[in-house]
Amino acid sequence: MGIEREGERWTVKADALTAGPGHIVDDAVNVALRAAVGRLVREREAGSDAFAGPVYFMLHGVPSEGRARELAAAFHAALYGNLGPLRRAVPGADVDQDGDTAG
Repeated sequence: MGIEREGERWTVKADALTAGPGHIVDDAVNVALRAAVGRLVREREAGSDAFAGPVYFMLHGVPSEGRARELAAAFHAALYGNLGPLRRAVPGADVDQDGDTAG
């Protein structure tokens, strides 16, 4: 996980590669993360050059450090199976009220 400043905007980077060889990201988590990235791009909270998985996610053009930190924390929690923070950080992404992927 990480954030970095790019001029007036921020980049969020998240990946499961550093979690170790035994860490597996559930397919439902990948679906939810991709939906969140899509929503952020559509809402112009991230650039159209965003990268959405399956094990590496990057969002360019996030408007503020606070928002970048919030998204990084939500993506981190999701990569470890907790989709609740992602649901709160990106309302309208494909995540239901219990933190599970909708479907």
